[in-house]
Amino acid sequence: MYRRGNYSSGEDFVLEYGDLRFTFNERDFSERCEQAARRLGFIGDGITDDETEDLINLVVNGEVTDPASALGQHVNDCWPELVGPSDRSLVHWLRRLIFRSAWLDQRVKEGELSVVFDDASGDFVYIQPERGGEPIALAPEPSWGRVAYVRR
Repeated sequence: MYRRGNYSSGEDFVLEYGDLRFTFNERDFSERCEQAARRLGFIGDGITDDETEDLINLVVNGEVTDPASALGQHVNDCWPELVGPSDRSLVHWLRRLIFRSAWLDQRVKEGELSVVFDDASGDFVYIQPERGGEPIALAPEPSWGRVAYVRR
């Protein structure tokens, strides 16, 4: 029986799901948090260190108890719109996208997937080399643009 490996870039942060345990160094986790928030439409390009700190606190703790930035304050001000059933909350989707990105990276590392540039979409896609380069379909994520953080 084939057992997939766990993703690891360090020991600063841990995400677990079932038998999978993914560990991250601080920089990797920070970048993945920002990438996930951007993909969900919750933030735009480039956030400050304080905003990153609040975003990481949101992902790790499920809330921002002592905001270090306007982003953290925005999370608290919009909390009723960000929280909801566990499968619909912003925190759930941030964690899900962070986990998914690490899972995909680990599959690339193990040779199960490859990454290619798709001219039609102008984006990189994951393909399955053993299936003739068939792209994998990722589940769509919701947009949080309606309550996006915009630096003033």
